[in-house]
Amino acid sequence: MNKTIRRASVCCLLAVLALLVRATWVQGYQAKALADDEHNRRNIIAQYAQPLGDIIVAGSPVTGSKGTSGGDLRYKRTYPQGELYAAVTGYSSQAYGATQLEGIYSHVLDGTDDRLKNPADLITGKQAAPGNVLTTIDPDVQKAAYEALGGDKGAAVAIDPKTGRILGMVSTPSYDPSTISGTDDGDTWKKLLADKDKPLVNRALRQPLAPGSTFKLVVAAAALENGLYGSVDEATDSPDPYTLPGTRTILRNENASAPCENATLRTALQYSCNNVFAKAAADLGQDKVKEMADAFGFDTEKLDVPVRAAKSVYPTGMDKAQTALTGIGQFEVTATPLQMAMVTAALANGGELAAPHMVSSVTDGDGSTLEETEDGKTERVVKESTAEQLRSAMVTVVEKGTGTNAKIPGAEVGGKTGTAQNGVDNSNTPYAWFTSYAKDDSSGKEVAVAVIVEDSGSARSEVSGNGLAAPIAQKMMKAALER
Repeated sequence: MNKTIRRASVCCLLAVLALLVRATWVQGYQAKALADDEHNRRNIIAQYAQPLGDIIVAGSPVTGSKGTSGGDLRYKRTYPQGELYAAVTGYSSQAYGATQLEGIYSHVLDGTDDRLKNPADLITGKQAAPGNVLTTIDPDVQKAAYEALGGDKGAAVAIDPKTGRILGMVSTPSYDPSTISGTDDGDTWKKLLADKDKPLVNRALRQPLAPGSTFKLVVAAAALENGLYGSVDEATDSPDPYTLPGTRTILRNENASAPCENATLRTALQYSCNNVFAKAAADLGQDKVKEMADAFGFDTEKLDVPVRAAKSVYPTGMDKAQTALTGIGQFEVTATPLQMAMVTAALANGGELAAPHMVSSVTDGDGSTLEETEDGKTERVVKESTAEQLRSAMVTVVEKGTGTNAKIPGAEVGGKTGTAQNGVDNSNTPYAWFTSYAKDDSSGKEVAVAVIVEDSGSARSEVSGNGLAAPIAQKMMKAALER
């Protein structure tokens, strides 16, 4: 063999060996990464190769599937009551992916989760029958929230205080996920993205805003827990009007005739006295207020229900005047409706916060449980005596204070209103908040809710927590107690 042929042979051999090494590397080490790659068409073909499993509410599916004509994606997702449950289900789209429960449990719902397969399926790679996701949502509470919000821009959450089960979650304006579930829904998708009201955003979980006076519950809890005041009926040292520390800025109350000077915490909650809670926050200091806020769930990086909620924030690095403003839920304090429902749920549950969740279990196609969420997993937030006192004060708010529109005959109802500033120098329409709890002693049923109305179209002078948000909360609580 001459020298040239020998060199060519060696080069060919080395090239073949390189190809073998590369093939071994791809098959042995990169197989999973390639299989999971979002650009791998086989994944989406497998996802829509058969009817999808369902998301279940009270034993009935709120999702479905239907066959497609043409193409390699044989089925697509349908939503019989799409707008009603969009904040719960999210969407599953052949073109735009999947969100919320549809996204988190996509492999269970499409049958590709290994837990659904028997040993033979794992070896052969055969696709299993899809599983289902069972939610904690109560259809009556969900419907009450959706209908009460109506054409308003806002959100609402209802929680069972003892178990942490989310009974209702609504975000409006909503959208119908069925309209974007296929491959030819581009026009609808563009309209949804361009809509200034952002219907694709789940406001209940993903849009933290200034909580306004509903945050006064957190400050009141901090004042009692840290001994700033001995009870909700002890007079406070609170001048009216109150000048923010280190400034000439006077903080006034919405109701100039309210008895807010040196008011007790009960009276201050009843009339929503800004001077009392601003001074309390300044006296406590930001560290103690933050410690209390964080105990209720603020500043939690990973609050999964199982959908990840945006972080509600209590700020740091403030001066005393800024700290005072946080006492009335302003400055840079932000909260989601879920977070404010958690605050009230903890107080309703004797000071213990049950982990909020909206999935009770995940099952295979035969109904066998793959995973289950534990109810009533709690953490102590405040002493039982603190929770009892604040519930009593919240009842005063509803019985003869700023929250009278939340009353339910025959039930114990406590709440707190809030009207939060919006925009530079409060230039935009304020947000209307209401958070509350209700208990029916005869049945033992109870519920905690939070409602925000971002925009109802009402005149600025007509915006209030009691006028806009409390009636929505009342309907949700009534539905929960009657379930």
